[in-house]
Amino acid sequence: MASYSRAAQQWATFARAWYLLDAKMQPPGKIAAATVIRLEGRHKPIYHALNDCGDHVVIINTRHIAFSGNKWEQKVYSSHSGYPGGFKQVTATQLHLKDPTAIVKLAVYRMLPKNLQRRTLMQRLHLFPEDVIPEDIEKNLLQEIPQPRAVPKRLDEYTPEEIAAFPKVWTP
Repeated sequence: MASYSRAAQQWATFARAWYLLDAKMQPPGKIAAATVIRLEGRHKPIYHALNDCGDHVVIINTRHIAFSGNKWEQKVYSSHSGYPGGFKQVTATQLHLKDPTAIVKLAVYRMLPKNLQRRTLMQRLHLFPEDVIPEDIEKNLLQEIPQPRAVPKRLDEYTPEEIAAFPKVWTP
């Protein structure tokens, strides 16, 4: 009897969980930092650098990420084909219009350790531009990762009572 419960406990310890993260109005760097911890398994007590114990992470609403300041025009993503004259530079806006998941994918990829596990860990990252998730992935989700930054409410989301109760700085 004891061996059965030990086996179940060991299975539960090493089983891969599925986490959901909503990227709406979140900076890509903060999303990537929260994601990498789960992908590597650093949140588990059994974590070891040589042990592959990471979990799956599903990120939704990557189309609605937010950069601070003027980064949409100033942040540049560059690549090189390896051929002469093959240097390409693309702004964050151009990359986001081409592929809404690319900025978050690159942020996570560059934050992972630069070793042979990186490609394996990236296979456990699932990115979706909107909040529509396939059913086979949705049934696996166990827990939601809290958003790194609090999303402020828009003015049209406040009720008239909340607006009336808001403190007035000056009266016209």
